[in-house]
Amino acid sequence: MFILGFAGCIGALRENTFLLKFFSVFLGIIFFLELTAGVLAFVFKDWIKDQLYIFINSNIKAYRDDIDLQNLIDFTQEYWQCCGAFGADDWNLNIYFNCTDANASRERCGVPFSCCTKDPAEDVINTQCGYDVRQKSELDQQATIHTKGCVPQFEKWLQENLTIVAGVFIGIALLQIFGICLAQNLVSDIEAVRASW
Repeated sequence: MFILGFAGCIGALRENTFLLKFFSVFLGIIFFLELTAGVLAFVFKDWIKDQLYIFINSNIKAYRDDIDLQNLIDFTQEYWQCCGAFGADDWNLNIYFNCTDANASRERCGVPFSCCTKDPAEDVINTQCGYDVRQKSELDQQATIHTKGCVPQFEKWLQENLTIVAGVFIGIALLQIFGICLAQNLVSDIEAVRASW
């Protein structure tokens, strides 16, 4: 992005047609790559869903290994009010939260606090609210934690906000097309002036 912006800015300031053409071509390539990615995402949405499931589950396995990853998962689960990729039982993949008898962790059969439903009256986060919650019945779990997975919640969010997401992508595309047109217009003006010399 720095190189592309630098080429466009210096090309316009110095009236350098090579840099302007470079800017225009690469902006066009980025536009067509974005367009292709959007079409492929629509066509292969089931594959993307599977990859998202695999990605979330691999990150669940490494939940306590990386504090940044842990914060990202906690933010995601709190924002979309979800737990795991397709449900709370996905936390069996993590060595601290799995329900095996060999697991001596205090978090055994639990979930992270980010899965818990929040009480609006509480100012302090209860980081132990998910302890032993998966040993309870399904009905008791629903009273304590979010039982929906993050993949279905993301799909639901995407469908509810489809016009906003589409509007953002269309706005970005129009800006790119506008940039290409301005660069090409400036190149043709420069070449016209040079031809008149």
